[in-house]
Amino acid sequence: MPWDQILTTTFLIAILTAGIRLAVPVLLAVLGEIITQLSGVMNLGLEGIMLVGGLAGFATTYALQQTTGLTELSIWLGLLAGLLAGMLMGLVMAILSITCRTDQVIAGITLVLLGQSLTTYFYREYPALGKARVTGLAPWPIPGLSQIPVVGDVLFNHSLVVYLSALLVMLCWFLLYRTRWGLQIRATGEHPAVVDTSGLSVITIRYLCTLAGSALAGFGGAVLTVVQLNLFIEGVTAGRGWIAIALVFFSRWQPGLALFGALLFGIADAIQFRIQALGSETLPYEFLLMLPYLLTLLVLVSRRIRDQTPTALGIPYIQGKR
Repeated sequence: MPWDQILTTTFLIAILTAGIRLAVPVLLAVLGEIITQLSGVMNLGLEGIMLVGGLAGFATTYALQQTTGLTELSIWLGLLAGLLAGMLMGLVMAILSITCRTDQVIAGITLVLLGQSLTTYFYREYPALGKARVTGLAPWPIPGLSQIPVVGDVLFNHSLVVYLSALLVMLCWFLLYRTRWGLQIRATGEHPAVVDTSGLSVITIRYLCTLAGSALAGFGGAVLTVVQLNLFIEGVTAGRGWIAIALVFFSRWQPGLALFGALLFGIADAIQFRIQALGSETLPYEFLLMLPYLLTLLVLVSRRIRDQTPTALGIPYIQGKR
């Protein structure tokens, strides 16, 4: 282990900067799942949704960059395509779990299998897809703040997607816990019959929340392939959808704690990438690959999470039945 290269300020800054960037796809999926679960729907299909969003976003960006040459506009249209693809997958989940009232665990696993099958088919059917590369977003240093020593490099020298994700954390917290709309969502996840008798539609609220949550997960998948990796490969999400689900419970459905959990995962991911790049022979690369997931699980099981699960989570609602 090259400790002389690891125990340096430069290495620490690089780890923290990369950790923030790598946390974004997981964070977006966690925020979306928080919205969905607070309404009473357990969407376990995040892995499949992120895969489909990642493929749609990458394919759209690549096609536009090859035909139009508008690099930055192509990126944002690709991210929009990933968001819409995630929403479409969310519609499938909503129909299965809300309209058809199927078991939400089975519906979620079905979504994962659907996403994996679709992306694997296109990846293998079109070999050029695996060789394609796109140009990602350039960093956008915030004037003045990015010049602050250490802190400026870590926090204020990222792409616009990172800043947008930070704003989404605050926006989700405000909407869920400081607005009437958020109160209606949380009431739907706790006492849907009361929401129904008050004149609101439980079905509509759950549909909207499932679509919004899936859109954020698809957006996260597109950020991973378009902004961060600039490529698409089979199984590119590497379990990030499952990690997002675990972090929802870790965060107790609080966007602020979700940010903390996603940052832990991102920093662990950055550490394993950096140590592999240094060519360490002390630790096998398989251990380094599992480090982010191991750390996430350890943090999850070490938390004494009180039973704050929404009462109606995972339970289909039948109108008129209390």
